[in-house]
Amino acid sequence: MGVALLAWGRFFGPHGERVTVPAPVDGAGAPWLLDFLARHARALRDAGFTALQLPPTSKAEGGAGRGCDGYGVFDPRDLGSKNQQGSVNTRYGSKVSLTRLVAVAHACDLDVYLDLVLHQRSGENGGPGIFRYLGADGRTPNGRSTTAPGWFRGVPPDNLPDDDVPSPRDDFPFGRELSYQHCRPPRVTIEDALDFGQWVFRTTGADGARFDDVKGTWAPFVREFMTHGVMASKFFYAEFFDGNRAILNGWTTQPPLSGRSLVADFPMHWALQAACDGGNARVLDGAGYTSWRPDLTCTFVDNPDTDTSPGQQVISNKLLAYAFLLSSEGYPFVYGKDYFPPSVWPGAYGLKPWIDNLVWIHEHLAAGPTSTRFLDDKVVVLERTGAPGLLTALNFDTFNARSVRCQTAFGANVHLHDYTGHHDDIWTDGHGVASFTIPSNAFSKGQSYLCFSRAGLNVASIRHARHTVQTIFGAADLDTPPATNAETEAARIWVERGSRIALRVRLDRHGAPADAALKVIVSDARGHTVVEALCAGDHADAEGTAGEIGEHHIRIAGRQLPEHGSAFSIDIAYLAPQAI
Repeated sequence: MGVALLAWGRFFGPHGERVTVPAPVDGAGAPWLLDFLARHARALRDAGFTALQLPPTSKAEGGAGRGCDGYGVFDPRDLGSKNQQGSVNTRYGSKVSLTRLVAVAHACDLDVYLDLVLHQRSGENGGPGIFRYLGADGRTPNGRSTTAPGWFRGVPPDNLPDDDVPSPRDDFPFGRELSYQHCRPPRVTIEDALDFGQWVFRTTGADGARFDDVKGTWAPFVREFMTHGVMASKFFYAEFFDGNRAILNGWTTQPPLSGRSLVADFPMHWALQAACDGGNARVLDGAGYTSWRPDLTCTFVDNPDTDTSPGQQVISNKLLAYAFLLSSEGYPFVYGKDYFPPSVWPGAYGLKPWIDNLVWIHEHLAAGPTSTRFLDDKVVVLERTGAPGLLTALNFDTFNARSVRCQTAFGANVHLHDYTGHHDDIWTDGHGVASFTIPSNAFSKGQSYLCFSRAGLNVASIRHARHTVQTIFGAADLDTPPATNAETEAARIWVERGSRIALRVRLDRHGAPADAALKVIVSDARGHTVVEALCAGDHADAEGTAGEIGEHHIRIAGRQLPEHGSAFSIDIAYLAPQAI
């Protein structure tokens, strides 16, 4: 299923406050997160990662400020292109940086997942429950979907009751909580969310998303969102913050979700915490919801919530946790704060060299069902029995190395290599039994693990460059102005030399005369036209080939369009460079 990088982190500021990853506005020379990830996409794919999980990238209360992690969403449709909440950029960068990152990631054969926060809004600016947004001109408060008190739970005069959410006692508003079941007028919030979903996935070209706080969100809406329009073809996993496997199983497998979404495996996280902080190997036998439904779980050691919440984080032996996670079934997510060094993000843990090795092991050795081959208070040995086979052994004993003999599925007299480099090669005996010694977990460094498989399997990760399809939507109430009879720049993209660039242009002809038309030109940094389309009807197609690598400009000019302009859309397919 691959390995995803949860590509951001939360940290503590000088006064104990929660802050997110560094940004240029902090004055310390750090890049925007989205640009940082674009520059590192190729290296991450070479290490074996297959997807990037982004933080929330809509404009949130606080704009680009240090404490703004994106979950206090103000304007969902502002991805870093309007001067709202004190900044144009979000904490993580601009809309241009976001669309460029998605395209570069695809060129490196990485999927990109958004983090969608549809549970709450923060930063109301027109009175209780009223959020007003800037339109495409950056001045007029005519942005799409001004809200009203009837959109939210408990806001006068409507005073809506809580929706029938999965866990009412755990449903905290986190700002103004949107109502999908009881909103007034009916379905207004649902239709707005569906419109946003269509817009954000087509605008960015992202491959899927994390759905925040489904424990406090009306499940029929969650299902409708995930099965509507372009969302129906996207990957989804959900944050249902609960340690009870039966509850996760009920939400995930029963109507209305019926298996549409994966779910974050919090029971696995708590088992890893008990093993790593408490030295108890037995809790890992059959751990997590993954042991029930590995096809429906996203596994993790820590995430931005657990890592900065006292009593929730894994404090010790994180490498043992990752050795277990990346040997196990389920879809593993590596936390960026664990991965990157403190030179990149001050306060990060710098486990990259060891995690890279374990990611390679996951991608090339770990397959098939899991069998526990040995278990006591301090040692667990598990085997993945699909080809080529993987035998992983973990020792939580801080004083003693442990010698183990266990049955394997490799067969008789098979040459096995430890792909962590912690142990010499071994051979199974005539009955397929392996004998080895796991080093002690001295000083709780967490490096007391082994990963055996058949010798001679040093295989490199392979990249298959992929094109990206993104859509530019021009409308007065969005972030790109409608087309007028003047020539303007609508967007910028970064293109690989030799890439085919294909356009489909659509023009809203409402109120336009019969001879109205829209011209779209894509040109390289030298001003050379690469492709040109003239839309004189409902739509027009055109394609060309990029002769230069790098930034390309998309310009539009109307003919006989109404004075107020005409809405349009441009679908553009292209291959981005793998490095910027």
